[in-house]
Amino acid sequence: MMGKNGKLIPILTVLAVIIAIWYVCVVWLNAPFEYDQAQRNDIELTFGEMVSNTMAQKRPVLPAVHQVFEEIWNTTVLKKVTSKRSLIYHAWITLSVTLLGFIMGGILGILLSVGIVHNKAMDKSVMPWVITSQTIPILAIAPMIIVVLNAIGFSGLIPKAFIATYLSFFPIVVGMVKGLRSPDQAQLDLMRTYNASKSQLFWKLRWPSSMPYLFTSLKVAVAAALVGAIVAELPTGAVAGLGARMLAGSYYGQTIQIWSALFVAAIVAAGLVIIVGILHNYVLGRMGQLDGQGAREADA
Repeated sequence: MMGKNGKLIPILTVLAVIIAIWYVCVVWLNAPFEYDQAQRNDIELTFGEMVSNTMAQKRPVLPAVHQVFEEIWNTTVLKKVTSKRSLIYHAWITLSVTLLGFIMGGILGILLSVGIVHNKAMDKSVMPWVITSQTIPILAIAPMIIVVLNAIGFSGLIPKAFIATYLSFFPIVVGMVKGLRSPDQAQLDLMRTYNASKSQLFWKLRWPSSMPYLFTSLKVAVAAALVGAIVAELPTGAVAGLGARMLAGSYYGQTIQIWSALFVAAIVAAGLVIIVGILHNYVLGRMGQLDGQGAREADA
C-alpha cells in the first residue's frame, strides 16, 4: 500500500504542476483579447476581472481545463450516443478504424518479421524498406493513399484503416524481429541436438521467446494506429470521427471542441494500451513467464 502511495503522490504532484502551468498559459494567451475588448468599450478592467474573463471565453486561444471537461461532459453524458454531436459517437467511428488498422498492421508486422528472421534475402532487402517507410511524413502520404484506394473502389472504412496500418506495423516488425532472435545460441543448439525441425524450433522456442517483445510492440502500435485513424480523417473531409471533430472545430474557431476531442482521443488511446497490457500479463502468466520481478512490475 505504501508503495502504491509512494508512486501516486509524485504522479499527482506532476499533474498538479501541469494544470497550474496550463492555467497560467490560459491567462497569458487569452488576456490580449480581454484588454482589447476593454479598450474598445472604454472599460477599466482590473486584474482579477481579466483573469476571470480569460477562463470563460467562448472562443479562447487556449481553453481552461474546466472548460474542456465541461465540453466533454456535455457531449458525452448529456448527449445521446447516436447524436452527431456526441463524442462517444465520434470516438466509436475512430475506434473502428483504429482496431481494423491495428489488426491489419499486427498481421502484416508478424508475417514480415517471420520472413525477415528466416530468410536472409528478406532481411537484406525488406528490413531497410520497412525502416525507410517511416521517414515519409504521414500527412503527405495519407491523401495519396486515400485517392488511390478510392480510384480502385475502396472507400469508407478501408482507406482510413490502411493509414492506421501504415503507422502500426512498423513497431511490431522491429519488436518481433528482435523477439524472434532473442533465443541465444545455446538454446538453439540444444533444440537442434533433439533433432527439432524448423517448425518446432519456431513454435517451441522462437515464438514463446518473442511474446514479451510482441506485446510491448503492440502497446506502441495500438497508439500509433489511433494517430493514423485520426490523421486519415483529416484529408478525406470526413464528417464523423475524432479527427473530423477537430477539423470542424478548427474551421469555426471552436478551440474548446478541438481540445475536448483531443482529450477523448488520449483517453481512448490510454484505454487501448491498458487492455493490451492486461492481455500481456495474462498471456505471459499462462506461459509461466510472469514471475518474480515481472509479477511485481505488473502489479505496479
